[in-house]
Amino acid sequence: MEASSSGSDGKPITHQPVAKDVNIFFDELEGIASPSKDDESLLHHGNLTSTSEDTSRFEAVGEGVPEKNKTSGLYFRDGKCRIDYLLVYRKSNPQNEKREVFERNIRAEGLQMEKESSLSNSDIIFVKLHAPWEVLGKYAELMNVRMPFRPFNPFNAGAPCILVPCCFLNGHFFENNGKSRRSRRKIYYLHRRYKFLNRIEKQLSRFRGWLPRKPMRLDKERLPDLEENDCYTAPFSQQRIHHFIIHNKDTFFNNATRSRIVHHILQRVKYEEGKNKIGLNRLLTNGSYEAAFPLHEGGYRSKKSIRTHGAENHRHLLYECWASWGAWYKYQPLDLVRRYFGEKIGLYFAWLGWYTGMLFPAAFVGLFVFLYGVATLNHCQVSKEVCQATEIIMCPICDKYCPFMRLSDSCVYAKVTHLFDNGATVFFAVFMAVWATVFLEFWKRRRAVIAYDWDLIDWEEEEEEIRPQFEAKYSKKERMNPISGKPEPYQAFADKCSRIIVSASGIFFMICVVIAAVFGIVIYRVVTVSTFAAFKWALIRNNSQVATTGTAVCINFCIIMLLNVLYEKVALFLTNLEQPRTESEWENSFTLKMFLFQFVNLNSSTFYIAFFLGRFTGHPGAYLRLINRWRLEECHPSGCLIDLCMQMGIIMVLKQTWNNFMELGYPLIQNWWTRRRLRQEHGSLRKASFPQWEKDYNLQPMNAYGLFDEYLEMILQFGFTTIFVAAFPLAPLLALLNNIIEIRLDAYKFVTQWRRPLASRAKDIGIWYGILEGIGILSVITNAFVIAVTSDFIPRLVYAYKYGPCAGQGEAGQKCMVGYVNASLSVFLVYDFEHRSEPSSNGSEFSGTPLKYCRYRDYRDPPHAPVPYGYTLQFWHVLAARLAFIIVFEHLVFCIKHLISYLIPDLPKDLRDRMRREKYLIQEMMYEAELERLQKERKERKKNGKSYHNEWP
Repeated sequence: MEASSSGSDGKPITHQPVAKDVNIFFDELEGIASPSKDDESLLHHGNLTSTSEDTSRFEAVGEGVPEKNKTSGLYFRDGKCRIDYLLVYRKSNPQNEKREVFERNIRAEGLQMEKESSLSNSDIIFVKLHAPWEVLGKYAELMNVRMPFRPFNPFNAGAPCILVPCCFLNGHFFENNGKSRRSRRKIYYLHRRYKFLNRIEKQLSRFRGWLPRKPMRLDKERLPDLEENDCYTAPFSQQRIHHFIIHNKDTFFNNATRSRIVHHILQRVKYEEGKNKIGLNRLLTNGSYEAAFPLHEGGYRSKKSIRTHGAENHRHLLYECWASWGAWYKYQPLDLVRRYFGEKIGLYFAWLGWYTGMLFPAAFVGLFVFLYGVATLNHCQVSKEVCQATEIIMCPICDKYCPFMRLSDSCVYAKVTHLFDNGATVFFAVFMAVWATVFLEFWKRRRAVIAYDWDLIDWEEEEEEIRPQFEAKYSKKERMNPISGKPEPYQAFADKCSRIIVSASGIFFMICVVIAAVFGIVIYRVVTVSTFAAFKWALIRNNSQVATTGTAVCINFCIIMLLNVLYEKVALFLTNLEQPRTESEWENSFTLKMFLFQFVNLNSSTFYIAFFLGRFTGHPGAYLRLINRWRLEECHPSGCLIDLCMQMGIIMVLKQTWNNFMELGYPLIQNWWTRRRLRQEHGSLRKASFPQWEKDYNLQPMNAYGLFDEYLEMILQFGFTTIFVAAFPLAPLLALLNNIIEIRLDAYKFVTQWRRPLASRAKDIGIWYGILEGIGILSVITNAFVIAVTSDFIPRLVYAYKYGPCAGQGEAGQKCMVGYVNASLSVFLVYDFEHRSEPSSNGSEFSGTPLKYCRYRDYRDPPHAPVPYGYTLQFWHVLAARLAFIIVFEHLVFCIKHLISYLIPDLPKDLRDRMRREKYLIQEMMYEAELERLQKERKERKKNGKSYHNEWP
């Protein structure tokens, strides 16, 4: 096909019309040129059987067709028709009649078809589909597919004319008659009032010229210059085909667009009588077809170097520049990802890359807070007093088997606690709350830029199809669709409400299951702390509480992973019970349930440790007990924060490691097992001898829920990074390291281990953005409670200003903390122990005589006070300060968040100006094009002696 799409007279070429509607052929005697039934005599290993209307074209392959096309496995037998979509079924499948009717109607739509049996299994049949130019043009216009404009030279707008190369494939420009095609890029301009900024930019560019080349930038010489990203685009129209840049009709629509058009056709082809018997999805559901997917563009490896010979295809280029581990520090080629996988997957990787980039400042500040704790460790008055408190004897932390212990034995834990709970903790909590808001606000701006570059600004989702399950359930009740005006199944309001109530009850029940699991972990901690205290090994016996916490976290992680499997089945059942009308409603409902289940499952134990552990234990001599039997667990003498840090660190590391293994390790093992089975069954056939469709079929299909698992993993990580970050400042750093690996793992998985997913469009990340905003709000509240309740920040502040050496002086330095440890411990008379709590030893090993008093963490009166063990005035001061801090912190941070949201516009100003400018220029281009065409027609008429009066222009 030539690049020109108009005749010599300047008029657009008109194509023969294709079938307008989907027609059903139920009579076997219809005039179909190709066989209609699955006959084994028509299919042989490696032999192609054409079922297209023009069978003669397979008898002889035209000259000039590259031999590579015939052997690449990406084309029909003639080497000209590219495979746009692949269907797979088994001959032994009983759904033959539906499949025959479906394939007849595919041909009636104008699609061309070939069948071939598998080389490894004769029962498997591959149906290869190709969409001719006429079909692509028709449906591209119906689907409003945006394509690049043809350049026009005359411009009266006064803007500079920037002509640059715009079409690029495999490292080479499309050429015609020795001249490279060029088109107008989107013009980005600045107002004249920005001259001062232009001067600054020039000076900065000079300074950058002295610096070494940025290593994170991709080598632009290796990347194609993607035409649709740089040129003005408009919805494709066959009537205005002369306006579009058509160098070659075979490559005008890229492979992802061609597959999307073919999939759009297959979703609207009938397979049986009846208004609801339509679409490929239903045939996949009932087993008529085993699989349906577009092909990868060849292999992802090459023996030749990409630097010297270039990339063989886009898949190879993506592997070298994106999925290869050697490119871990490079920016992502998002335009190429979007071109190959579609906008929906491209937006996921854009969001993941943006989130990872925004983690750099959070990780840096968190690391700074941790290093600040390390630097000030030797100057911390509290840890010094704990390490020097050899005369202070603490009461046992469990019944009978736990011994008395010196406070100085907690020296290591006090120092570790200071690493996370120091003067910079409050600043870091405020910073992370503001960071979460800035991240979301700037993502909106980034998304707007991406939507503009990818032509998603004006894109609206078409009216979605009704789910087959919904149609089957409510086919008897119908009402008119207000948009399409056609009758459709209708779900009564009472039925919908009752199903939602049942579903909500199921969600509540599963949350109760999570609480029951946490209760079981609490009982485990209470029981095992005494067991470890009586252990034979001195290492475990002396660190019984740490051993209890560590084992409880590991058991909790195992329970989390087991319950996740159960939650997925329950969420699937409850979502299907609700009977959502469309696929997007089903996806949103399922997403919300799964996130709620997994969020509660992952964070319930963390909430218990942060806000309940050691808060309601009572005091020595009057302990609170579970079922009047087990004494509730107390915090370590150095505080409860060390338990929260251990919980977060272990869960975060184990969960990320497990997810990465399941994302990559599981598909690798499955694909390895498939290759091993093929080698055993077909030892003479090498993998390289299989055609591309068979190689892709042996890969793993994409998850049934699409990008759900990828988003869910990152959203849960975002929650871990923000909700309890005040207790674990290293969480952003761990998240950053994981995400650097995660990007390449996901890229490697998409490029090498999965079948090519269907390219689909999307404007944003959907319901996940609302979930992120909810997590950002929750993080403010939880961090306020962590600082006020879990850490010792407020008690230290109250002591420094009210009870310490600097009381009334307005100072709160380390010198003001002298005596804090002694003031935070209460005195208990050993003889007041309950019989079942009385320790086995009398403490004579410390002073040679039985102990009379021991100390415990609380603000209570001594045993000889008028009201023994009553709360002191300091306790009420600390409680009031904690409540005041929570209120002030929340209001302050929420005000800052809303102020930032108000100050940061959703759309960058330069993008807004460029959009207005582009709209103006497109109107000018269309006007100039029509004017040029009319002037040309006028000249032609004058040459032919035909002239009319009152002509325009």
